[in-house]
Amino acid sequence: MSLKTLGLSDELHNYVVAHSAPISDLMRELAEETRRLLPADADMQVAPEQATFLTFLTRMLGARNAVEIGTFTGLSSLAIATALPDDGKLTCFDVSTEYTDVARRYWTRAGLDNRIELRIGPARETLPGLPDEPYLDLAFIDADKVGYPAYWAELVPRMRPGGVIAVDNVLRNGAVLDPRSDADRAIAAFNTQVLADDRVDVVMLPLADGVTLARRR
Repeated sequence: MSLKTLGLSDELHNYVVAHSAPISDLMRELAEETRRLLPADADMQVAPEQATFLTFLTRMLGARNAVEIGTFTGLSSLAIATALPDDGKLTCFDVSTEYTDVARRYWTRAGLDNRIELRIGPARETLPGLPDEPYLDLAFIDADKVGYPAYWAELVPRMRPGGVIAVDNVLRNGAVLDPRSDADRAIAAFNTQVLADDRVDVVMLPLADGVTLARRR
């Protein structure tokens, strides 16, 4: 037994992935195309085990209405939309048509484009266009790190009781312990803010680069 979370060697990480539900062949193809076409930016893509986790979380919540901030080439959106019911809706926010053009192709190939709406533009400006009432079952934040507090402020009031916000990159590869860049400092401050927010119950998971789950009370 261990009193703390294990550090994962490459071998142990491979074991974890192998003993979780696999991502689909289409998701694997998307991940490979992203690495091939965008090698300098491919690390913005969620890890395969995160994609599996997002699908699992969406199903567990019985989510019907979901939001994603930061879509990139679409792996996380595919993972979420796959688990939505036929009449479910995922609204994606991103600033790049270059990246999301890849996502659109894969949404269509997966037959999920009818469940996904893409809004292009800075999320700080486009998020206020969502309905004001608490209707969201799930939100996933994985965009510019300095913008996290602004996205949080828009999303928390729109989460229904029991709805969950998942936030990626909350560990910054360990840099939250000694933040030096603007992004690192922003995430360290954001983590403190989330923990103090009495509207939510919070758990931080050491999954990939750290994922915080916040459940709306």
